[in-house]
Amino acid sequence: MQNILLLEDDIQLSDTIKQFLEYSGYKVYPAYDASQAKDILYEQSIDLMLLDVKVPHQNGFEFLQERRDSGDTTPAIFVTSLNAVDDVTQGFDIGCDDYIRKPFALKELLVRVESLIKRHYGTQENSVALGNGYFFDIKGLFLEKEGQKIALKTKESKLLSLFLKHPNELLTYDTIYEELWDYSESPSQGSLRAYVNTLRNILGKETIETIKHTGYRYVK
Repeated sequence: MQNILLLEDDIQLSDTIKQFLEYSGYKVYPAYDASQAKDILYEQSIDLMLLDVKVPHQNGFEFLQERRDSGDTTPAIFVTSLNAVDDVTQGFDIGCDDYIRKPFALKELLVRVESLIKRHYGTQENSVALGNGYFFDIKGLFLEKEGQKIALKTKESKLLSLFLKHPNELLTYDTIYEELWDYSESPSQGSLRAYVNTLRNILGKETIETIKHTGYRYVK
């Protein structure tokens, strides 16, 4: 499941977008000002950002500029009432990946979100090539080789998906625990090591780095 940050200070619109996207299979983290959005980015692994421009504490343009300056390449879509050509140009100059003018149809938003997430994986298909004849289905969360499905535990599939979505990024233990374990479960570092070892046997030992006392990095 992909995680989406939604920076929108209109609570009613935010709720509508959140419900629609979560019904479509995404996890949405709403923020009503730039400070809340920064907290979410610190605490969660986010796959895509939906950003209004006119929001409290820091406007959306400044917010994304700051993220890009810090090296954050998370895909971003501006969703805003600013519709002048100069506004659109500024958005793309800053580093957004798409720009949607309000008002908009929810189905159009979904199409743009899905298209951008697929592009971020580097493929328009559902399957990602891992090398050594392995492919990973990013929607079905299953591994296959030569047309045959390879058995993976649910958390191993989720971990592989997380690595593929964040290549060359440090994923802390807390970030991984949040993604793999439900609230009712107690995270296990021993189990996580076992999942990582399974994936190393598939991807190659050198592809997943251990960052001592911190987490892991998938090296692509």
